Amino acid sequence: MAQQIEKVGVLGAGLMGHGIAQVAAQAGYQVVVREVDEAALKRGIGRIEKQLARAVEKGKSTQEEADAVRGRIQGTIDYRDLADCDLVIEAITESLQAKLEMWKELNEIIKPEAVFATNTSSLAVIDQAAVSGRPSRFVGLHYFNPAQVMKLVEVVRCVTTSDEAFATAMEFARSEGKLAIPTKDKAGFIVNRLLVPYLLDAVRAYEEGVGSVGEIDEAMKAGAGHPMGPLTLADFVGLDTLGSICDVMFDEFRERRFARPPTLRKMLSAGWFGRKSGMGFYDYSGETPTENPGI
Repeated sequence: MAQQIEKVGVLGAGLMGHGIAQVAAQAGYQVVVREVDEAALKRGIGRIEKQLARAVEKGKSTQEEADAVRGRIQGTIDYRDLADCDLVIEAITESLQAKLEMWKELNEIIKPEAVFATNTSSLAVIDQAAVSGRPSRFVGLHYFNPAQVMKLVEVVRCVTTSDEAFATAMEFARSEGKLAIPTKDKAGFIVNRLLVPYLLDAVRAYEEGVGSVGEIDEAMKAGAGHPMGPLTLADFVGLDTLGSICDVMFDEFRERRFARPPTLRKMLSAGWFGRKSGMGFYDYSGETPTENPGI
């Protein structure tokens, strides 16, 4: 039987965290968003306010609705403000060590009946559950970017997750209007297990001269009906994020299809992380993206 959720804590207000917080508030939950400092918190809350204003401009929301959503979101830099949350979702940097240290600290503050959830896209959920102080009340809730738009949430059950905690996570995701898909605690879960090798194969196809960056993208859009070509998608996800995910998956499976291609390694060394850095497979410095001549 699912536990009742009224107040949600979100750890991190960055790329994923601010979206997760907004979605929860839009579903009617009281939300507390925690960041490491006031500057980071202001940026994250600013992103939410910008998204809400855009929805009003487009006629997808009234000003009153937007104000109500914003009113349900509280920002903080103090873990103690999350003490009475029923569900806490982490969306901090994809560093296992950082997550482990955070959960150890939080367990002493958050009420013991609360459910903990990680938004990790690739790390094993059990590794975090094991140090959380509440392994039976720990799950994965993997949202996709942008969380305000993407329908899917992978609900990850690790070996210690109780039936109640899993049911709570499934019901929570559904209450947000998401498609909640249950999956096991295997590296990459469902989507990245299939998507990452596809993106890496697109890089290898480019390396082997199968086509140019633009030709590969256009071919997959027109031939497979994809809304975005694989190299454009890699830039959108973030080449640093892609590299981190494939490292975790290669460590797990030891198969070439999960390994970083040479081009990806070189681009990361150059600081080309895709859209977020302004340079990836495409150059985003102009009005429209153009193929990066440096690769």
